[in-house]
Parts: sequence; C-alpha cells; structure tokens
Amino acid sequence: MSEESFRIAVFPGDGIGNEITEPCVELMQRAVAVSGGRSLTFEWLEAGADTYKKTGTALPEASVAAARAADAILLAAMGDPAIRYPDGTEIVPQIDMRFILDLYAGVRPVRTIPGVRTPLADPRTADIDFVLVRESTEGLFAPEGRGEVTAERGTDSMIVTRKGVDRVSRFSFELARSRKRQGHRGKLELIDKANVFPSLAFMREVFDAAASDYPDIETGHAYVDARAMQMIQRPWEFDVMVTENMFGDILSDLGAGLMGGLGFAPSADIGDDHAVFQPCHGTAPDIAGKGLANPTAMFLSGAMLLEWLGERRGEAGTRAAGRLIREAVDDAFRGGDLVTCDIGGDAGTATVAKAVSDALEARLG
Repeated sequence: MSEESFRIAVFPGDGIGNEITEPCVELMQRAVAVSGGRSLTFEWLEAGADTYKKTGTALPEASVAAARAADAILLAAMGDPAIRYPDGTEIVPQIDMRFILDLYAGVRPVRTIPGVRTPLADPRTADIDFVLVRESTEGLFAPEGRGEVTAERGTDSMIVTRKGVDRVSRFSFELARSRKRQGHRGKLELIDKANVFPSLAFMREVFDAAASDYPDIETGHAYVDARAMQMIQRPWEFDVMVTENMFGDILSDLGAGLMGGLGFAPSADIGDDHAVFQPCHGTAPDIAGKGLANPTAMFLSGAMLLEWLGERRGEAGTRAAGRLIREAVDDAFRGGDLVTCDIGGDAGTATVAKAVSDALEARLG
C-alpha cells in the first residue's frame, strides 16, 4: 500500500451490503482520481450477522483493530432479523462500534434531491437542507443505562453527562459555523423535552453554557414533539439541530422520509479520532441478491466520507471528490425519470449506479 494513499476500512456487512458497497467504492475511486485527491486504498473487513453465524462473533477483534488504524470507515449495513443473539436481541455491531470508537456525534443530513418524489407537495420542499446531530453514546442508548425487567415492570435509564453534552454541542456549533460560511443561516437548536425530564433540563443548561463561546451562531430550543410536527409543516426553515440519542434516532427517520425514504439518507458517526459513514437504512434481506437496492444513500455517505477526510487532512482534492459525487447524484435524478424501486419505480442498483457514474463523467466532460 502506498504511503500516499488514504486507508479506508470497509464493512459491507449483511443483506444488500455488498451490492451497494462495490459501486460506491468504484465511484469514490473515480471521483478522487479526477479531482486530484489522494488515492484511496480499501480494506474489506468482516462483521455482522453472517459473520456471527459463521464464527460466533459479530465484530471480530481483528476487524476493530483494522478500523482503528484506518483513516476513515465506510459501512453498508449490518444485521438480519433471522439471526439473533441467544437473548433474542438483534445483531447490531454498528452500534457497538459507536461506543468502542467513541463516535459521539451522529450526523444526519436532510437534503432533498432534485427530481426525487417526496411526500410534501409544497414547492418549498426543494429548499430542505438541514442537519440533525444525534448524541450517540449516551441518552437512552447508554450501555450503563441498560434497563431491568421484572414480572411487573420494566425500567430504563437516560444517561446525560456534562462531558457528553458539551462535546456534542461544540461539535454542532462548529458544524453550524461551517455551514454559515457556505451560505446557510448559521443557527443551532437544541431539541429536548426539558419541561418533563430533569436530565434534559440539565442538557439544556450545558448546551446554553457552550453557546456563550459561539456568539456568531444563533441559538434556540424546541421540544421534540413540537419539532416533529414542524419538520412536516416547514422543514425548509431549519439549519442545524442537536438532540439526545433516542430523539435523534426517531427524528432522523422522519428526516429521511422528507427526502423520499431511507434509500436516499446518508449518515456519519463521528468522534475525535475516528468516523464511520453509512446509509441510514438496514440490510433489507427480503431483496438481497435481487439487484433492487437503492445505492443512493451509500453514494452520499461515501461523499460525506471524502468531504470529512479532506477537511480533516487539508486535502482540497479529496473534499472536491465528495462534492463531485453529491453533484453527480443530483444530476442523475434531476430530470425525474430515474425512479428507484423503493419509491415505486423500476431503477435497481445497477441502473442507479450507471446513471450517477454517467452524470459524474458528464460533469467532467
């Protein structure tokens, strides 16, 4: 492996994982080659339900070690409802990795793609472009907050720490500041339920303290139930939102719905030292191997990876490669003729991959 290459750890996972990963890797390599970015070396790693079925381990230590050593991590999807742990829970090593690598900021962009049908008729839907940041290591998902169940009751704990809130708040302020430089509003809102939960009132207190260090960023608060309604009524008004883990889990799927579905929704889980980029959807075992999977979310996750890596390493060409992929996706769908299987069309994986690849080449031409 060349020392000049960026090393990308790849987890194709289960179900449709391999089907959407291979064209994504090809697209990333082509975009980097023409944008003058540093070359990429991909290392394919095992993890997931199939790995568990074969080896008894869902996330091998060797895979974790390779991911730690990589410059960035690309993950397709993991899990299979038919393959579970002895206690009946599903196999989700992608969640385990958030805690292992301390990936505390779950970044969920919500941006409509020209030509993709969405459930909202308002023409302002075309202007939807906001980011939801989900605190990913605490809240109701915190490992130390695992609940207990007796014959008569079940309990869960919400864990919110000053350190956790402060770092995800500052991450979100920096993101809002970066977006402001790009022409966005420059507003960050905390989404909580501070009127009911003392832990979330504490979260608001820590968020407000961090806000004092970002006087250039407009701040606000909203209750999660009200914001869920507003995301349907006027989603084009928002910029950046940060919230607790479970609330983020729910709102991010609502955001995906605004875009047309999970097949168009990319994401990243980012920490101080590592970052994982993956589509928001699952493994879709019912269509695995049929060539029907929508690879768009995977392509956009690859674009996010390149932009993050280029920004982190000061590589303008790598950042440009990510932007080129995102623009190629827009161009491919813009006319409205490319309609994927998950939203009622007949464009499968290969068709979408070719359309995006052709759009990329057309931009170069």
